[in-house]
Amino acid sequence: MAIHQISVFVENKPGRLADITAILAKGEVSIRAFSIADTTDFGILRLIVSDTAKASQVLREAGVASSVNEVVAVSVPDITGAFAQVVEVLAKAGENIEYAYAFLTPEIGTAHVIMRVGENKKAIAALTQAGFAVIDNEDVL
Repeated sequence: MAIHQISVFVENKPGRLADITAILAKGEVSIRAFSIADTTDFGILRLIVSDTAKASQVLREAGVASSVNEVVAVSVPDITGAFAQVVEVLAKAGENIEYAYAFLTPEIGTAHVIMRVGENKKAIAALTQAGFAVIDNEDVL
């Protein structure tokens, strides 16, 4: 039940992010969540979008390098210590979180956390067994 994430190589210069988001908008692809990690010269834009296949296509047609990866997404209640419990479950399962980002949901009191881990199936099993709701692409659309 992993979800699809698009990773885009972005030059770190004015207007480049605007170009990429305009390509997606013109292709009628909505951005549901994103994260940017950067260095001096470039960045990696990670996106959860309304239509991964379409996003990949319009980016490719525009000459933008991108890749699709599977990541784990979990619904986390807005209570003190909830994310700490998620991280503890993964640590006990021997899973390392390479990176993570989160976004609020329309449902009051809940956030979704997107995580890149070593083994998606193992992480999903551990989180599910611990009672956390692991979400899929339809849940973020």
